[in-house]
Amino acid sequence: EVQLVESGGGSVQVGGSLRLSCAASSPRLCMGWFRQAPGKEREGVATINSRTITTYTSSVKGRFTISRDNADSTLYLQMNNLKPEDSAMYYCAATSGYTLSLRRDPWRAWGQGTQVTVSS
Repeated sequence: EVQLVESGGGSVQVGGSLRLSCAASSPRLCMGWFRQAPGKEREGVATINSRTITTYTSSVKGRFTISRDNADSTLYLQMNNLKPEDSAMYYCAATSGYTLSLRRDPWRAWGQGTQVTVSS
């Protein structure tokens, strides 16, 4: 099973930026970012396939950018203009099958998560 390790989380003020990274132990066709705030379900943030086709949840469109470096199996999430409602644990996900779904079901591998906190 692929191993996923996230990094780059932290605490920022409203309007700030963070860049999350996810290092995968081996290449996967599709990868994505999910997040989970306390007391809420895990939700899809953005997903990307090997040809860099992307999907975003509506609340982050225009602020977040997902990208990947296939050469070293690394996934990124550039987060700009952060809001308090973006505060959550962010998880990297991957699958060998083809999906751009923002639902949890198709995703088979998960990282341990990295915390993002946005304060006003």
